[in-house]
Amino acid sequence: MPIAKPVLAALSALIILNLAACKPDGPPPDIIKTQRDALNKAKAVKDVQDKAVQEQLKSVNEQVKAADDQAGQGDSPSK
Repeated sequence: MPIAKPVLAALSALIILNLAACKPDGPPPDIIKTQRDALNKAKAVKDVQDKAVQEQLKSVNEQVKAADDQAGQGDSPSK
């Protein structure tokens, strides 16, 4: 079995080189920070939507009040 030692040495060298090449490029991503950033973006979108809804509600209320005022101008008590 004189071939076994060189084959074993070559396989060992290949395994060591393969493991050495598998180093991560950088630190793993911070999952909590990523989720916190996504939550903050969602809250910002919600704030914009809430403001738009409030403006629409204000506009509708003003239109209803104007329509009520206009409808009430021509009314007179009929007794």
